[in-house]
Amino acid sequence: MNALEIEGISKKFGDFHAVKKLSFMIPSGTIYGLLGPNGAGKTTTIRMVMNIIIPDEGSIKVLNRRMDEEMKEKVGYLPEDRGLYPKMKVGELLLFLAEIKGLTGSDARKKIDFWLERFDLSDWKRKKVEELSRGMQQKLQFIVTVIHEPELIILDEPFSGLDPVNTKLFKDIMLEMKKKGRTIVFSTHRMEQVEMICDNICLINKAERVLEGNLSQIKKQYGKNTVILDYDGEADFIKKFPEIEKIDDYGKFMEIKLKETSSPQDLLPKLVGKISINKYEVKEPTLNAIFIEKVGGKEIKDEEDTSSH
Repeated sequence: MNALEIEGISKKFGDFHAVKKLSFMIPSGTIYGLLGPNGAGKTTTIRMVMNIIIPDEGSIKVLNRRMDEEMKEKVGYLPEDRGLYPKMKVGELLLFLAEIKGLTGSDARKKIDFWLERFDLSDWKRKKVEELSRGMQQKLQFIVTVIHEPELIILDEPFSGLDPVNTKLFKDIMLEMKKKGRTIVFSTHRMEQVEMICDNICLINKAERVLEGNLSQIKKQYGKNTVILDYDGEADFIKKFPEIEKIDDYGKFMEIKLKETSSPQDLLPKLVGKISINKYEVKEPTLNAIFIEKVGGKEIKDEEDTSSH
């Protein structure tokens, strides 16, 4: 079964196309990355999934049915715009929100203590939310999102404001949830954050899907013509080969991009005997490199946050 099915959804705000005829399906028990620069349409898409915004056209199925209030109990949603009651104490806030999600008092308290300990927030249980740092509040918001053990977890820019240690913690927890059969969808404009955990991705640019599918297959498709060469000797002659499209030369290390009609296996015999080869590796490109090749423009990670769409 698919946890989420989106077919041909579009949304306009005045003359601005936030999302154009977007379609993808997310299998249950997987981690799915909704990727693209700020302003691409990721948040608008998520808000349509959550029934906060109604699409102008197209259809959305969540856990094989349309989203409604009953269905929302099976979904955990971390919005891009965080919102917690700053004057409430951490433990009281979590208990209040857990009970809203249908947990009993004793069950809620047990889960609250577990998650506070997991996120190293136990000592802050009786502190007011406003006393917590931005990163701590982010962890608190995540607890609120998952405390009722939803089948589908939707996270809009979950790594925003986190340091590397807590980013790793979030990733580890997401992988643990996947092992338990949960489905996780998260959006980000920082593509390096999804390389190790996503099963499938949808790459959006300017409101439209530009790439979608299994991450490993996509990287293999785009990784056939890039070679990493670690060598000793004089290698300037390589730059004259007609099959070379681009070389990044670092002295004793080269990253070589071949033309589409060329093969890394054909290049290797031309190097043997002329230089000492320490490593010859066919490299998979980064998602950021794939995006640049697909649509052009500067690297996504350098984009500034200019829009909430």
